[in-house]
Amino acid sequence: MAEAHAAVAFSFAITHEGFDINYDHEVLNLVWNSGVRSWKKRLARARNGVRNGVYPAHIQSLWLISAIALGLHFTGYQAPFNLTNRLLVHLPSNTINWQVTACFLAALVIWLSICFTMRYTLKLLLMYKGWMYESRAPGSRVSLPTMLWVAVVRVLSSWNKPGLYSFQGSLPRLPLPSVGDTMTRYLRSVRPLLDDDNYARMERLAKEFEQSIGKKLQWYLILKSWWSTNYVSDWWEEYVYLRGRSPLCVNSNFYGTDAIFMNLTNKQAARAANVVSLLLNFRRLIEHQELQPIMVQGMIPLCSWQYERTFNTARVPGLETDRIVHYKDSNHIVVLHKGCYYKMLIYHKGRILRPCELQVQIEEILKANATPLDGEEHLAALTAWNRSKWAEARNTFFSRGVNHVSLRTIESAAFVLSLDDEPFEFDLARPELLDNFGKKLLHGNGYNRWFDKCFTVCVANNGRVGFNAEHTWADAPVLGHLWEYIFGDDIYGYDESGDTKGTPDFQPPMPTRLSWDLTPCLSKIDEATMDVTKLINEVNLRILVHQEYGKGFMKKCRISPDAYIQMALQLAYYRDAGRFSLTYEASMTRLFREGRTETVRPCTIESAAWVKAMQNQSTTNDERVKMLQAACDRHQLGYQDAMCGRGIDRHLFCLYVVSKYLEVDSPFLNEVLSEPWRLSTSQTPHGQTPKMDLKKHPNCISAGGGFGPVADDGYGVSYIIAGENLIFFHISAKTTCQQTDVQRFSENISQALADIRSMFEQHMKDHPKPAKSITNGAST
Repeated sequence: MAEAHAAVAFSFAITHEGFDINYDHEVLNLVWNSGVRSWKKRLARARNGVRNGVYPAHIQSLWLISAIALGLHFTGYQAPFNLTNRLLVHLPSNTINWQVTACFLAALVIWLSICFTMRYTLKLLLMYKGWMYESRAPGSRVSLPTMLWVAVVRVLSSWNKPGLYSFQGSLPRLPLPSVGDTMTRYLRSVRPLLDDDNYARMERLAKEFEQSIGKKLQWYLILKSWWSTNYVSDWWEEYVYLRGRSPLCVNSNFYGTDAIFMNLTNKQAARAANVVSLLLNFRRLIEHQELQPIMVQGMIPLCSWQYERTFNTARVPGLETDRIVHYKDSNHIVVLHKGCYYKMLIYHKGRILRPCELQVQIEEILKANATPLDGEEHLAALTAWNRSKWAEARNTFFSRGVNHVSLRTIESAAFVLSLDDEPFEFDLARPELLDNFGKKLLHGNGYNRWFDKCFTVCVANNGRVGFNAEHTWADAPVLGHLWEYIFGDDIYGYDESGDTKGTPDFQPPMPTRLSWDLTPCLSKIDEATMDVTKLINEVNLRILVHQEYGKGFMKKCRISPDAYIQMALQLAYYRDAGRFSLTYEASMTRLFREGRTETVRPCTIESAAWVKAMQNQSTTNDERVKMLQAACDRHQLGYQDAMCGRGIDRHLFCLYVVSKYLEVDSPFLNEVLSEPWRLSTSQTPHGQTPKMDLKKHPNCISAGGGFGPVADDGYGVSYIIAGENLIFFHISAKTTCQQTDVQRFSENISQALADIRSMFEQHMKDHPKPAKSITNGAST
């Protein structure tokens, strides 16, 4: 087979004249460079491991302490605890060389003691979360304990420039709430959703659970919280993501869009090449740990654990559970164009190819006009199929031979690049264009995205870009950080003609087609294609561009922008559905080691009271403002509790997992874990990197991203507060549900935002002096 011969670097044969050896210099050179690059990475990881292990101390400070120890000893003074002389007793002799050795050992002991004292002091300080609950409104006073805490943390966290993982050893563990506290918070959260009889029944179930099986389950969680780094994250990844059997397309994967107000170039190859180059630079920053960790308020670190699997990662299907496979290194990406797959090398002689060199490779693919092999065009539909069915097909048809080699090439790639042969368009006068933009990124046609891959970069034929990302390995803020990094530098990457800057130094290696033998599994590919086509036809998406006002007006009202929008969503949903619903808002727990997310429940007693007041014409405007402020206060408290490890849902989830392991049935947990989230929301964070200068380039911001609906009869809403006067809402729902309609819900959101603005404008007119401010709280 031709592909098998191409994969062999050398061959030999035994003849009458001896050994006849043939080898390919280019392939052997490639192998050599790959090995050199691998060893460089190992040395870099070892060096970073030492640096992170002693952080926040400097490695160089060891030499200073060694010099001091030598000076003290040879001038007749004693080191602390007479450590030098005590060590010298155990050495072979008292010569000058051994005295120097004793001084160095004494310095090492003292230095390590100082390092670990600083490290654990920082860890103890980071356990304090009182700062989260203090108001940051103008004129408010910060408590003395928090002021002192800030001063010490600022000194320790700025003592040394951190690497990406420098704070990992200093981050505290996620605290485990008591069962009683979680029951109290849970019952309060469901009160507006239940009538008196059902609430009394739920109170009884919660009390029975707390006093009986809950105590036993909690003891197992206490043991897990002591033993594991994070008592939630591994189970969350395993049972919420990897054991899910539903297709990743729409149900799990999420997407991100381009900076739609900018048009950097219309040349597809140039935009793709520059974005690929910037992504590879970001990968290098992660590998060398040169990427700065995100710091809240410039001094409080967030966990960076999720960045490790950003590249070279794939979710591999299994019959019962999937697994995440992360490759330590990858020297290629895979390009998908018009149903054909290409392997594209990204290194030459140990360096990453420049954008102009990558553009040459991509242009070669665009000019190829290749025809897909039988089944190749729809091959990626398998990754959008039911996970067990895909696993069965993978084990049967992709476990050996050419299919196995090509599939491994895709899964081991740094990421997948999809060169679409259609445009991604945006026009404020034609909102359906942006809706289609989002749909193409959320699911495409069902087979032009490799949904198993860490992420697929999608580049349209008009130069617009976006991505589709697998959710298991990380949460959206990590991809948001990467995407911001891209936009921060992408604006400088093109010349006047729209091509990438620079001239290639050499002819880069041309991409090679991946080979397949898909005839035996054509029926499976056809079945998967039909299923994914049905799936994407059942989903509708609406992207609302709200330009009437943004966070500027919300701050003027002295209300947290996130709380403001969440209350607008509550009002919009009540008007849309005629009832309240269990609402999911994602918050982060990355203030703790290996933290991921927690659920904020925006539908509260206070928010329900305000919504009803907005629908009641007899309620005065001042009463509505006061009730909204109380609702936002309660929402911010819930958000702060979630970020500080005092949430509801992750604790209940872990209790449920333990009950299943013990084969103990709990009516309370069964009911709680089966409640549908008919309104699932998430804020897309931005401003995570200083590279994006919005004052200089105000249009250099993504329109955010979105996800599919969580419930068949509900909405998925993602929003990004993109500026002082701009908000994007990504609203999804199932077309098969008669109760939901994305266009109607988007109109309700616009009307809710307009009504709240009118309410506050009237209040400001009636009360020229600002009302008592409330906390802005913390947001993602």
